Amino acid sequence: TMKNPVPQAASLLLEKLLLLVHVRPVPSGSSGEPPPAPAYYDTSCFKRGDLLEVPRTLFIHFGIYLGENRVAHLMPDILPAFTGDRRQIQQVVTNKRLILGVITKTASIRVDTVEDFAYGGSILVNHMDRLFQDQVLGSEEAARRAEKLVGATAYSLLWNNCEHFVTYCRYGSPVSFQTDKFCETVKMIIRDQRSVLASVLVGLASIFCLGLAPSTTLPTIFIPFFLWMAG
Repeated sequence: TMKNPVPQAASLLLEKLLLLVHVRPVPSGSSGEPPPAPAYYDTSCFKRGDLLEVPRTLFIHFGIYLGENRVAHLMPDILPAFTGDRRQIQQVVTNKRLILGVITKTASIRVDTVEDFAYGGSILVNHMDRLFQDQVLGSEEAARRAEKLVGATAYSLLWNNCEHFVTYCRYGSPVSFQTDKFCETVKMIIRDQRSVLASVLVGLASIFCLGLAPSTTLPTIFIPFFLWMAG
């Protein structure tokens, strides 16, 4: 049987977009990784087990607050596949490590400071609770789940990303709304492209049957063009 192309297309597009989300630009003239953006976070307003969100350009990065300025979060990372040295793995994930982690589908659930986790971005606290209502687990249970999972793990853009990790810890169910939404967008794009193709075929058939004339040629050209622009 032929596989559905939608999940495959979604996975490929997600890989490209995920790199844009996580990769941090290196300042001109610098050959190394940039230091985290300076920022101050008042951790007194965070409680152990809180779900932290950091909105980024295209997606949101998620973590579970463990207390004492520590956040557990899932990051693509190639290094755990080659070494068990915690000191090396605990260093800030570089762009190269992250990209290779995405490509090889390897990651680690790591514990970083709030500053390293947020990387200068704004933080939302328990913003997803409204979507789960009565499914919110106890704060201590959420934190313990996160601590238990710390270490190397498989990575999947669609099935095991940072959002799956935090929703499992805090709500007991690993889901990712942002990837679901993106897949729906991909399906819409594919349907639009099919509509364009169908319009082209109908137009070509009308030209073949009725002959070359403005009444058949112009719709064949302009209808697919406007559908493509709208998509």
